[in-house]
Amino acid sequence: MSTLLVPYYEHPAARPAEWDAIVAAAPRLYGVVLNPADGPGDHPDPAFAEVAGRLRAAGAPPSGGVRVLGYADTGYGRRAATDVVRDLTRHRDWYGTDGAFLDQVPSGPGEFAHYRWLAEAARAAGCGTLVLNHGTAPHPCYAGVADLLVTFEGPWESYLTPPAQPWPAVPDGPQCHLLYDVPPGADPAGLARARGAMVYCAVPGTGDHPWGTLPYTLENTS
Repeated sequence: MSTLLVPYYEHPAARPAEWDAIVAAAPRLYGVVLNPADGPGDHPDPAFAEVAGRLRAAGAPPSGGVRVLGYADTGYGRRAATDVVRDLTRHRDWYGTDGAFLDQVPSGPGEFAHYRWLAEAARAAGCGTLVLNHGTAPHPCYAGVADLLVTFEGPWESYLTPPAQPWPAVPDGPQCHLLYDVPPGADPAGLARARGAMVYCAVPGTGDHPWGTLPYTLENTS
């Protein structure tokens, strides 16, 4: 399995070299999260459509290119499901996405029925890959509806001390850890593997917008 999931939330016209580096790294990528405007926006953006096409074309069979995942905020279950599905449909129609990255997903089982419905709707909208970003370890039930669960999102300092497991069992399936404020010389890949995450992303970015920086493993190729 390719190991890097890249949520890079910068416009291709403003950061062309960085997007070139992401496309060039295609063989190492699990996928790229496309997020033109906290979702697809209200109209197609030609620059994002162009880079999405390059990602889909990158690599060679049998990989078939890079997974392009459309970003949709779910508001921890408070956002209307119809609005989430509309976002995914726009991503598909405007950018040719083949998967979805659902953000702000709760971890408890009480909201599971809502997300099971969203997962079914996402599959019907053509999402071959579904990623749920809980940001913490969720109840194991979510593993049954997603291809990848983000079970940690946070700064490096917090990652160094494993949080307590809130559920009696861990999710059964591929997991991803998203790390920011990672210092030079750290070994996020090794620590992620040791904690059961075969997919990860580690960036130096901080503050409210850490995903405007490239993963360390791509920095020198930009």
